Amino acid sequence: MKISIIGAGAMGGAMAEGLIRGTFVENEDICIADPSRLSREKFANMGITATPSNQLAAQGADVVCVVVKPWLVEQVLRGIKDVLDYDQQTLVVVAAGVKSSDIESWLDKGGKMIPLLLAIPNIAIAQLQSMTFLVACQSADAHHTELAEQLFGSMGKTILTDEQHLAAGTTLASCGIAYAMRYVRAAAEGGVELGFRADEAKQIVMQTMMGAVTLLESTGLHPEAAIDLVTTPGGVTIRGLNEMEHAGFTSAVIRGLKAGVK
Repeated sequence: MKISIIGAGAMGGAMAEGLIRGTFVENEDICIADPSRLSREKFANMGITATPSNQLAAQGADVVCVVVKPWLVEQVLRGIKDVLDYDQQTLVVVAAGVKSSDIESWLDKGGKMIPLLLAIPNIAIAQLQSMTFLVACQSADAHHTELAEQLFGSMGKTILTDEQHLAAGTTLASCGIAYAMRYVRAAAEGGVELGFRADEAKQIVMQTMMGAVTLLESTGLHPEAAIDLVTTPGGVTIRGLNEMEHAGFTSAVIRGLKAGVK
């Protein structure tokens, strides 16, 4: 299994790091293409093939992942169209807001289309902890879908959805990484005000978040039921929660998520 990633930016680079860290493919079967010499040197030093040529990266790969800014997708796809093997390869496009219908129009070869999937991971994919949304387009059959699920499933968790919900998935999980980081920052700053050193406060908050996630995963509890376990009548937890709600905590989170799909 050979996998090529076109684009070594934040997301493409994170995907490459996840593949290197994982066990789905060997390093010698990973290729990344990027115009930046520094980026290519970085990944070459990590043991994978790095090239400035998108066409060279696309040739011979079983899965070609195009991971570039949305406004570059058409240019990149048209540039590799002639070397893509529509019978042997699977194409995965990672670019928020780019429609499958546009991709199909750019790559159409007399009514023939390469098996296509849309994917939205998040940067935790580098640590094998992504939440990835996958959309199987009309040209992708069960085999191609299963392949993509295995690929991204080796670097976190996946959800197969439809294109209509991809924007919602993006704001909930991909943008959601930033929202979680903002909570960590805010709670750590609060910890400093409470008397901890900054690095201690950050570690406390991160471990607490990891504990909360593990608790929900292991018990299957609804978050509110888990909250009830630590809120005693008249206690400090309920007072803190109510202060956050007075400041609009839940509403602010929901409004932020909804803003991401407008």
